[in-house]
Amino acid sequence: MRVAIALNSKDLAKEISEVFARSPLFAIIEIKDGEIVKTEIIENQVASQLGQAGIAAAQLVTETGASVVITNNIGPRALDVLSQFKIKVYSGKGSAEDLLNDFNKGKLKEVK
Repeated sequence: MRVAIALNSKDLAKEISEVFARSPLFAIIEIKDGEIVKTEIIENQVASQLGQAGIAAAQLVTETGASVVITNNIGPRALDVLSQFKIKVYSGKGSAEDLLNDFNKGKLKEVK
């Protein structure tokens, strides 16, 4: 499973980004049997886009092969695109590390 998390910095111990589409970075975390096997940080090249940033960011995440997104806040257009690709979205506040642990324990709320 691949999980995408909207980030402000490359440090997974820091607070995640407030908004999915405008987050400067995404962590793409590969999980196998509940363990992190690979972490890749990618730039959100559409963060400063004037319009349709949510749709473009969602398309960027779909291209990574993620099946789950964890973010603090996501707009309806980005959510719609991710839903079309059967990518589940979960919301939470805190560090990427803490949210990933909460996700693995089933403690995060799915956004629908």
